[in-house]
Amino acid sequence: MPKDAAGEEFAGLVRSLKARDGRSYEALGRRLSVSASTLHRYCSGATVPQEFAVVDRLALLCGADEEERRALEAAWTEANRARRRAASPAPTPVLAVSAAPESNPEPSAPEPGPDPTPNPTATEADRARPRRGAPAPLLVAAAVGLVVLALAAALLGHPTRTASAPASTAPGRTAAPLPFTWSIGSQLWEGGCGHTYLVDRAPRAVAPPPVTADSGAWAGTHGAVHGGKALVRITVQGRSPSDAVVLHALHVRVVDRAAPLPWNAYRMDNGCGGALTPRHFAVDLDRPRPLARPVDGLDASGAKVRKIPAVSFPYKVTSSDPEELLVSARTASCDCRWYLELEWSAGGRTGTVRITDGGKPFRTSGTRGRPAYVHDSAEGR
Repeated sequence: MPKDAAGEEFAGLVRSLKARDGRSYEALGRRLSVSASTLHRYCSGATVPQEFAVVDRLALLCGADEEERRALEAAWTEANRARRRAASPAPTPVLAVSAAPESNPEPSAPEPGPDPTPNPTATEADRARPRRGAPAPLLVAAAVGLVVLALAAALLGHPTRTASAPASTAPGRTAAPLPFTWSIGSQLWEGGCGHTYLVDRAPRAVAPPPVTADSGAWAGTHGAVHGGKALVRITVQGRSPSDAVVLHALHVRVVDRAAPLPWNAYRMDNGCGGALTPRHFAVDLDRPRPLARPVDGLDASGAKVRKIPAVSFPYKVTSSDPEELLVSARTASCDCRWYLELEWSAGGRTGTVRITDGGKPFRTSGTRGRPAYVHDSAEGR
């Protein structure tokens, strides 16, 4: 992706934060649950993160104040807008098609015929019946008028559905604002480079793999579905610096199971290995009742492989101490649509938040037996 002024400004702010902190890319990446190479691309301006949450957490780790965080968010917004413009496909030209001339642009008047002989025994209804030669538009207008009058009478006689009273709040829930905010990243790649998508297209109709930051636009353009595994990152941040919100549990709900999609599988890499495997919650969607199971991470960036211990619920979050939950959902035998439920409590209140992909369930399909393709960057295909 070509660099631009907005991207350079954002990258400069990220570099200054990293330089202020002094920790290595590997050490900061472990705290942010991203690879060292991904963080380096943010600092160099090679890519812009899809979400501001990961950058905001970097700012908090590096001791940025509120004014610096606002400036960083403004720079990210401009850089992300420029990235989306560059990633948007060019509009397909539309050819103007002129309408073919009609063979009879004006209907010919009907030939006059002999006047019918009056029938002295005809009833009043027969005499009121319109003649066969009456203009059709007048008849249509009269029929539409009758329909409108009938609908108006019906509406006046019965209340509309939009006027019904709002639904009552479900037991155990409150209409007050949530004491925390949350966001998701649903187009994540393992190690920042490894992922598989299922696409219902022939290889020649599939574009080359994008950079990670543009994965969402690429997947949307191709109608792609996560193949075999989907990574979902949930960022939760409290609204108060002192009143903590407790996160108690994360539940998995599968709303639909179908046979795996009979589509081609496209890998976004040709062998991708990362030094960091972040701790996460593993979900087996093929089980009758999937659970989010905490799993240790691994750090192989040093001389020895170091285990990153998994942390089970509960978690506590405040405005200055957010938390990221990484979910790895796998399937081999179904086309699964699923969502998550996060249980929380704060200040005597309790509740459950449904975590979805922009209001829709997440979707993951098995890839077993599907043709797999890898883009050859040398050949450009």
